[in-house]
Order: sequence, then structure tokens, then C-alpha cells
Amino acid sequence: MESNEQPIKREKSSASSSRASSRSPSHSAKVKQPREPTEKEIKILKACKWRDLETIKELATSKDGLVSDEVRRQAWPILLGCDNEHGDTKGDLTSWKELPKHGDEDQVALDVNRSFIYYPNDQTSKEIDHRKEELSDLIIEVLRRNPYLCYFQGYHDICQVLLLVLPPAIRTPSVARLSALRIRDFMLPTLSPALAQLRLIPSIINTVSPALRTHLSQTQPFFTLSGTLTMYAHDIQEYGDIARLFDVLLARETVFSVYMFAQIVLSRSEELFETPADEPEMLHSILSKLPKPLDLESLISNTVKLFEEHPPETLPSWRSISSSSVLKTARWSDQVTKQSLSDGQRYFAQQVKELQWAAKRDELLKMMRRYRRPAKAVGVAVLVGIFSYHCLPRSNVVGRRWTSIFGVFWELLGGVYNGH
Repeated sequence: MESNEQPIKREKSSASSSRASSRSPSHSAKVKQPREPTEKEIKILKACKWRDLETIKELATSKDGLVSDEVRRQAWPILLGCDNEHGDTKGDLTSWKELPKHGDEDQVALDVNRSFIYYPNDQTSKEIDHRKEELSDLIIEVLRRNPYLCYFQGYHDICQVLLLVLPPAIRTPSVARLSALRIRDFMLPTLSPALAQLRLIPSIINTVSPALRTHLSQTQPFFTLSGTLTMYAHDIQEYGDIARLFDVLLARETVFSVYMFAQIVLSRSEELFETPADEPEMLHSILSKLPKPLDLESLISNTVKLFEEHPPETLPSWRSISSSSVLKTARWSDQVTKQSLSDGQRYFAQQVKELQWAAKRDELLKMMRRYRRPAKAVGVAVLVGIFSYHCLPRSNVVGRRWTSIFGVFWELLGGVYNGH
């Protein structure tokens, strides 16, 4: 670990401000000169040296975040728990190139080819092509070493940011831990858990402005998908801005990203009220694009306030979030640092079981509605019995869930006997 007393290197052309100094990273053979770290950088480096996670998180959330990429290279791996003794960051002796091909690699190739559009903007075409090769290798290695994960479009946007900041040796473990422990909900076989996250946004908005919640009631919160799914990396075009935003997203709870989009919506209430509520397509169009200019520091501080005043546990929709979702397994910002990749895989397997259970439930409900006639009532009752025997999980928690579902079935059967 680099001592906090050592000078920090940066390019000659870098501006003095923290945002400007990380606008466009370059690892080419340009001459770099050492500079003295700022007072805040010294504090962060000292916290990194002593693994003072709370101080790192506090400074990452405060104005200007972690200040520079030189500091981020030390802080981000700590925030992701890469330096802890989990046994999953030491690397597999088997070359990833010898591992079986992941089923999503063709899509990875298509997306990587569209990467590095906005940054870095100070490199040649040859250097950008090399970056794309590095990005492809990074993503494919993570997927091959963790084959249960499902790639999603936009994942490359996230990986692109980590690749530009982190040194090669720490990239793969950092991306792997981020994938399994912080954005796992987006890497499941379906997007259902991701959509469940989006449904928290109307609840958050309602805590501050019930009128705005009502105004947007005809607009589904799918407009947030691009932002929350990619940690805003797909929508923010300035490198310094997205690096700054990653500081706080990696330091805070996973649900903080959802609160951030809710805060963006709340900040645009005046504009939204000017658009009629019965024009959901227009409202969706407005909300699907981030406001420009985007005052990041104000957004972050207001989101912190929103989160503290209305924590997730106060939201009615929070109860519908799976206990295996990253929103709950990383509900507290230090949980990720204590978890292993094996923990992430275990939570993933549990979420898959829940998705399979939900699919069976929905299938049976459709069948029940199809046969809501008296002549079929006995057959439906038999179907319910068969389903309960073969599909009902044996745990008490899911058993309670089954009781409520059986109540729905019984109501449907009641409708049959009442001639509905």
C-alpha cells in the first residue's frame, strides 16, 4: 500500500481541480510529474493505510469524493472488500482462457465494440482498440470464473469505468466482487429482481410528494432502468463525473442508487407537473434522460438527506424485496466487505429458486383463471393439491407465503362455485 506521504503522480496537462484531473485517464507513455497530495487526499490515503472503512466512506460521500484516480486505485478495492481474507481474491491458477466459454460472450463482443465513446478522449485509435481488448478480456474472465452470472447489456459500461481507474492486477477481483455482491440482482436469468428495485421509486417519491406520485401514477418506473442498471455509467458522458459518482455508489448502500434516481425525479417536479398526467409517454421521455447540467454534488447531498429521512424500512414496497436481493444482503455499506464470492453465489442460487417458484405460481394462477367454470372446479382442486405436493417449498417462511397464495386459489374456487 502506498504511503500517504508519497507524492501523487499526474499528467502535465491535468488541471488542478479534482474533477478536471480525472476527466480523461491515460496510461500511455506520457511524461508524468509528481505532485503533493491535497489535504483531503492525505486523509483518504491515511484511512486506506489503516483500513479505516468508515472514514473512507465518509470522505467518498463528501464534496469532490475521493478527489483523484490515484487515490481511487487504493480506496475502491477496499470499499469492495478486495483486501480482506475471503479466499476469493487470490486468483485461480488456471488461465481464464482455458475455462469453458460463457454463453453470453457473443453479446459481450457486440457491446465492447460500442465502448469508450465519450472517454478517454486523449488517446489514439490504436490505444482505444487496446482498451477494448482489455475490456473484453476483463468481462469474459469474470464471467468464465463465475459462470452462474448472466451478462446484461450495460454491464460493459460499469466495467469500463473500473478498467480506466484500477491497475490490471486488481481489476478482475474488483469486478467479480462488484458483480456478485453489489449488482447481482441484474445478473440473474430474468430482470424481475431489477424491476422490483424500480418499484421502490414511487414509494420514495410518495414520502416527499404524494402529489407527484399521483401525477406519475400512469407512468411505470422503467425510465430508471438505464441509470440504476449501469450505475449511471451509460448516461453520464463526462469521465470525471462518473468516477466521482462511483466514489459514492461504492461507498454507500446498494439501495442508495435507487434513492438517487428518486431524488432526480423529485428535483424535476416543476417540469413534470407542466406535463399532463394523461401523457405517460411524454413523462417517460422526460424522465428517461438525466437533466443537463447535472449538479452531482447537490444530487449526492440531497440523496443522503432523502435516505436518512426516509430509510428503506419505512417504505411499504420494501417488504416485497427478496431477503436474498443485494438491496438487503448489502443493506449496510460494510456488509459487502465481509462477504465472499461464495456468499454471492449462494444468494444467487436462492434468488433463482425464488424466481422458479414465482414462475410456477404464475403459471398455476393462469391455469386457475382458464378453468373458472363449475364443471372444472373439482379438476382445479386436484391441480392445487398436485401443485402443493410437488412445488411447495418446505421452509416455514415460504410455507407462510404458500398459505397466502392458497387463499387466492380458494377465492378463485369460491368464484367458481358462486357461478362467477
